[in-house]
Amino acid sequence: MRTKGKNPMSFFTIAIVGLFLAGFFLLVVFGARSYGQTAGMQSDHMEMRALTAYIATSVAESDEADSVRITDGPEGPVLVIADGNTGYGKRIWQREGHLVEDYAEISEGLSGDQANVIAETSVFEVERPAADRLIVTTDEGRTLITLRSEGGDGGE
Repeated sequence: MRTKGKNPMSFFTIAIVGLFLAGFFLLVVFGARSYGQTAGMQSDHMEMRALTAYIATSVAESDEADSVRITDGPEGPVLVIADGNTGYGKRIWQREGHLVEDYAEISEGLSGDQANVIAETSVFEVERPAADRLIVTTDEGRTLITLRSEGGDGGE
């Protein structure tokens, strides 16, 4: 017959199970924190690239011969993207710390009241170093856009 007493193996077993549970808990917490940081960095990167990608897409969708021009606006350059031979087009410029756009007659003056806000940016510069190149600079950085209509290959 067995006598009831304290078995040292039961204490050891409970300690091992507790150690495994604590390790599992720490692993889950570490993994969740790492995933959160990685997802946050990816989201920040996507937000950072969103503005320049939008401008590049706007240029690419109407990329025809002589459809992209740079004019002077009240607060800096205006990127004018003509819509074929209609006389209308998309105009992108900076206004009061925001990048805005409108779709109107190209010869018409800029109307900030009719413009849609694209994003906040304190920098908007547009350069055309060659006939088939366009460089756009915003708070997010610089983007080189190759114009297909001017003999480029259309890559970014």
